[in-house]
Amino acid sequence: MTRFLQAVADSLSTGSFYALVALGLGLIFGVMRLVNLAYGEIISGSVFAAFLLRNQPTYVIIIGMLAAALLISVLTERFAFRPLRTASPSTMLIASFAVSYTLQNLALATVGSAPREVGVGSSLAVFIRVGSVHVAGYSIMTVAAVLIIVIALRLFLVRTAIGISMRAASEDFECAQIVGVRANRVILMAFVISGVLATVIGYVLAAQTGSVTPTLGAMPVLLGFTAVVLGGMGSLPAAALGGLFLGALTVVLQIFIPQHLQIFLNAFLFTTVLLLLMLRPKGLFIRKRSTEIRV
Repeated sequence: MTRFLQAVADSLSTGSFYALVALGLGLIFGVMRLVNLAYGEIISGSVFAAFLLRNQPTYVIIIGMLAAALLISVLTERFAFRPLRTASPSTMLIASFAVSYTLQNLALATVGSAPREVGVGSSLAVFIRVGSVHVAGYSIMTVAAVLIIVIALRLFLVRTAIGISMRAASEDFECAQIVGVRANRVILMAFVISGVLATVIGYVLAAQTGSVTPTLGAMPVLLGFTAVVLGGMGSLPAAALGGLFLGALTVVLQIFIPQHLQIFLNAFLFTTVLLLLMLRPKGLFIRKRSTEIRV
């Protein structure tokens, strides 16, 4: 029983982290049809800000992380993606890859590839005993953050004018513009929200790893986008559920795969995801094809 409860706790922790990344990616995809591969560099940039401010009070570090994520997010939207807004999805995908590669190499050229220690979030690395289950502080924070963010996003998209505009733009961008939706404002807001989510993700990563490298955000973005596809494109709740499912699947494979095959865990994981998508190509948690940001 203890092992089962521990597996549930680990699944919830891992899945909640994937859900955070999936929400950040899914929001941009819903509005722009953009697979933003540069999202990993926005996450890394926020943690690099924490490294530069490592001797400052925690609240100053968090403000610096938020400022860095928002700055990178807004600048990439303005100078990389806005000029290509009418381009094909494949062109946008290549552009996002180019932005990602450029930012990674810029970080390598300025700070190098060696891990840099960050002090932020270290207090969350302590494990807490809940009954017979051990849970890290950052895991509790991640689960709480997902719940708060999902509720906040729903309220924002349903009850605010800019949120309704974002939903309209995700359904039919050209028609939304005809009826008065401001494209620049809507897309910029999507990037701002994704930047805020990137800050939360960066903080959790800093607490987990205690260090930062130029490629810190690469694997989380890959797994986050896998969660988006697995859950169902165009639905933020489906993206979050996809993240939770992917986390549970990861933990299950960790339990049942023999120790000597653990180095191939990602291979088993993505193979399983591929098989699931062959059975449900639209996603596991979406019933009909839609490109609207569904809440």
